[in-house]
Amino acid sequence: MDDVSPLTDALLDSDRRHLIHPLHHPIDNAEPVIYVRGRGAMIQDIGGHEMIDGLSGLWNVNVGHGRTELADAAAAQMKDLAYFSGYVGSSSMPAITLAGKLIELAGDMQGIFFTCGGAEANESAFKTARFYWKSQGKPDKIKVIARQNAYHGVTLQAMSATGMAAYWKMFEPRVPGFVHIPTCYPYRVQDAKPGETAGQTAARQLEEAILREGADTVAAFIAEPIHGGGGVLYPTDDYFPLVRQICDRHNVLFIADEVITGFGRTGDWFASNRFGLDPDIITCAKGITSGYLPMGAVIASPTVAEPFFAPGAGLWRHGYTYSGHASVAAAALANLDIMEREDLCGRALKLESALFDALAPLADHDLVEEVRGGVGVLAAVNLRQDLVTADASLPAKVGGACREAGMLIRPLVGGALAVSPPLVIDDEGITEMAEAFRAGLDAVAAS
Repeated sequence: MDDVSPLTDALLDSDRRHLIHPLHHPIDNAEPVIYVRGRGAMIQDIGGHEMIDGLSGLWNVNVGHGRTELADAAAAQMKDLAYFSGYVGSSSMPAITLAGKLIELAGDMQGIFFTCGGAEANESAFKTARFYWKSQGKPDKIKVIARQNAYHGVTLQAMSATGMAAYWKMFEPRVPGFVHIPTCYPYRVQDAKPGETAGQTAARQLEEAILREGADTVAAFIAEPIHGGGGVLYPTDDYFPLVRQICDRHNVLFIADEVITGFGRTGDWFASNRFGLDPDIITCAKGITSGYLPMGAVIASPTVAEPFFAPGAGLWRHGYTYSGHASVAAAALANLDIMEREDLCGRALKLESALFDALAPLADHDLVEEVRGGVGVLAAVNLRQDLVTADASLPAKVGGACREAGMLIRPLVGGALAVSPPLVIDDEGITEMAEAFRAGLDAVAAS
């Protein structure tokens, strides 16, 4: 960047020498970008360049940037009581109020455990499943079945559930007891039998895995309603109803990872509500505060929650210092209030066709294999696999070119480029995103 000040140069040098970033490699951090300001669906870097935030920060800034109401809510709570332990025997008004609100939004659920983010929520969900089965006198039910292309976080258990080998390489061995099966991805169906839909094939593979492992050893099946980090992959309509039947048949808990799909992203408070998934456990984070402060949650059905409120059950010896943090909970409540007041779930429903219709024509580009979308404000453009195989840096190159054209997107493992802007983006912004995307593709194709 030629227009940076000496102060910026010093900051960039300090970043490169001292900060260990998520997914860190020094080559990828050779030219870090420092972001300083956001308003609505726009983000600005330290050099003054303004861009459309095409991934809502990291799938999470659902209400858009610069919402002072959230800062005011957190500050007001901090003036009274910024923090006090939420360990058993103590609580705070914002945490209690938020728990009740989440139960109202999630439907037929009962118990809430707060975490600091999505990976912690999934870690806690796996422990919740074990806790539940031990309380039922079935201590051998400890295994978790997950899917290829799944992303559930990168703490040790969550990484072991994540179905992308690139995340395992430098941290193995993985935690035992995690089993992976093919996902429901209609574009590439693995081992289908004649006459099966993609959903029937993937559901059958789940049942086969349960039987192969032994149903008396399987605690839970975890799935994102729509894959996020694995490529924004959409299932067929018949898949999750079959999953629910299989889990019921074999006494296996169904965990819906709604870290990305929760809080309006798919046009409802939870994708589970929109698609009738009926999970036993929901994990969520990101949009619960729109990323303004860190928070996640595990939401349990009445059946799974029952042992937590039964005096005869064992002690839940699990917790985090910041579970139910009062100031964060206050910000979350303000965030949910904005979403209700501005009907951002309804807005996402209105935007879903506009977003897909704007991106769909990119399927004719020489670099593109497939465009996925059509549910809420969540889409992806998949680059041609032969080109990605020949040049693994191609998605990053397209992402960089799109940034130069005025839009931030996220290259994913496998050649997908994810698009998931704040729910406050307007039709003009979506059109500009599609134009910037094509400009980025054209620039890389020309080079």
